[in-house]
Amino acid sequence: MARRALGPAALEVAGAVVRALGRHGADRTDPGRPRPVVVGCSGGADSLALVAGVAEAVRRRERPARVLVVDHQLQDGSAEVAEQALAQCRRLGVDGRVTRVDVDGAGGPEAAARTARHRALLADAAADGALVLLGHTLDDQAEQVLLGLARGSGSRSLGGMAELREPLLRPLLGVRRATTEAACAELGLPPWVDPTNTDPSRARARVRHRVLPLLERELGPGVAEALGRTADLLRADADVLDELAAEVDPGTTPDCTVLAALAPAVRHRVLRRWLVAHGSTQPSRQHVLAVDALLTDWHGQGPVDVPGLAVRRSDGHLFAR
Repeated sequence: MARRALGPAALEVAGAVVRALGRHGADRTDPGRPRPVVVGCSGGADSLALVAGVAEAVRRRERPARVLVVDHQLQDGSAEVAEQALAQCRRLGVDGRVTRVDVDGAGGPEAAARTARHRALLADAAADGALVLLGHTLDDQAEQVLLGLARGSGSRSLGGMAELREPLLRPLLGVRRATTEAACAELGLPPWVDPTNTDPSRARARVRHRVLPLLERELGPGVAEALGRTADLLRADADVLDELAAEVDPGTTPDCTVLAALAPAVRHRVLRRWLVAHGSTQPSRQHVLAVDALLTDWHGQGPVDVPGLAVRRSDGHLFAR
């Protein structure tokens, strides 16, 4: 499409993309060369605005950029939606392709679709070491924090999404969804609306359309921004705790006295890593705490069952089988 002057919303999106690429967009082997990017686009407002921002960033500093539209084949007409999304991207000056994936696996349809989508994006990016750009916004971050709070999650989950989790880059985590929608309107891009995003049977849809708006009405504007700051703070704390836990080598049969001396937040991480290393599948907090009691509340109790394992204490050490 012929280049048009950017309105204020499109400029905000473009600025966020330019700054993120300025921080993370250098080639890993040659820092003076810009790294290629592949943009995941669904045709929704967030990802279309992201493509527009990438087009502007590439105009300001040339770099290889392409789009990958993933068709999950979960809804009637999904192929047409994918082709329309690709056409919109081409109008913006960023070419690409559509890929179709089969959605299956554990965790429900939303998690399985995300896994299939990420697998396709990562495979595409691996060809030239590209960054994968995703269109998650501040609203997505706030919704994730609220869902984590409702589940009683820990700091890693409440830390939400990082701007960069190599090779995934999320340039719009500081941008509101209303801004991406306004950017599409300014650019004359009609976005696709995913019907699952308004399905009241889905918890995320209820948080998006009921809970977060209610909080902003009752507590005043800025709730999403505050939740985003909370995520940043908790993610930084979780990163440090993960690093401290990674420095502890529990060995094959951990010494109970050594582990019991660790701070609980570090000890629990070490125990969870040890359980996973011995074949446990997704041990929950309750499982970790039950094993932790073999260290901190030992009174001769029997083995603890965790998914895929039984853990027992003997002669001051933990054993898994």
